[in-house]
Amino acid sequence: MRLLIAGWQGQVARALVEMAPACPDVSACAVGRAALDICEARSIERALSGISPTVIINSAAYTAVDAAETEVERAYALNRDGARMLAEAAARRGIPIIHLSTDYVFDGNKASPYTEDDATNPVTVFGHSKLEGEEAVRAANPRHIILRTSWVFSPGGRNFVKSMLAQAAERERIRVVADQHGSPSYAPHLVAAILELARQVSAPEAAAGANGQAVWGTYHAANSGSTSWHGFAEEIFRRSAALGGPRAAVEAIASLEYPTPAQRPANAVLDCSKLETTFGLRLPPWQQAVGECVERILQD
Repeated sequence: MRLLIAGWQGQVARALVEMAPACPDVSACAVGRAALDICEARSIERALSGISPTVIINSAAYTAVDAAETEVERAYALNRDGARMLAEAAARRGIPIIHLSTDYVFDGNKASPYTEDDATNPVTVFGHSKLEGEEAVRAANPRHIILRTSWVFSPGGRNFVKSMLAQAAERERIRVVADQHGSPSYAPHLVAAILELARQVSAPEAAAGANGQAVWGTYHAANSGSTSWHGFAEEIFRRSAALGGPRAAVEAIASLEYPTPAQRPANAVLDCSKLETTFGLRLPPWQQAVGECVERILQD
C-alpha cells in the first residue's frame, strides 16, 4: 500500500510519517507545498504521477482558527479549493481519499455528542471553509472518507498539552476555560486508525464494511470520552506530577473571560460509534492518551 500524505507539518502528518514505516507492506510519502501544492493542478499531477499512490490522505489545511477570520481567502483556497482539486485528481485515477476535517463544522450548541448526521452550522471562517471543503470532496470523488476530529494533541508541534506543561514550568496557577467541552484526539492514536482505514479502503472488498454497508462517507474519530479544557489541563498535570514533571493549580474560568477572535464551540464532543460499527475502530480513552503524550514529552 502506497500512501501519499498531503501536508507534512501538521501533527497528524508528522505522526503518520513516524508510524507508517513500522507497518508491514506500507510505503508512505509525506509531501509539503514545495513538492505538492494542492491549489495547483500541475503540482498535483506531478506528485500523483511520481508516487502512484493507492490511497491519498489529505492533512493539508489552513488551521489558524483565529487568523482565518481576517485571512479569509487563504483559508478557503486551501481548505476548500485545494481539497477539491486533490479529490478530483484522485477520482480521475480511481484512488480513494481520506480527508481530515473538524468539529468546527458544527456550531457547538447541541447538548449531546455530535453524530455524522447532525446538521452542520459553522460559526467561524475556519469552520465554513472546512465544511465547504467536505462538500467539495464529496462531490469530486465518490471513493472518499471524510474524517472529522477535534482537539488534536501530540508530543510534537504546537498544542494544548505542550502549552500547559510549558506554562506550568513558569507559574504556579493557570486559568483555563471550563465551559467548553470536547473530545481530545491524540495524533498517534488517530494515525493508527487512519492507517487501518487506509488498509481497509484500499482492499478489493472495500465496497462494504463490517456491517455490509458501503464504507464511503463521513466519520468522526477522537479518543473515547470527553472533558472540558479545564479537565484536560488537570489530567495533564496529574500525569506530569506522577512522572516528576511540572504541574500547576488550574483555575476554572468562563469563555467570556478568555475572548478570542473566532468563537469556540461550547460543545465539540464527537460521537464516534459509526467508525467502530463500520470499521471496528475505537480509539483508547482520552486519559490514557494524555498519559502517553505527557510521558513522551517529559522523556525528550
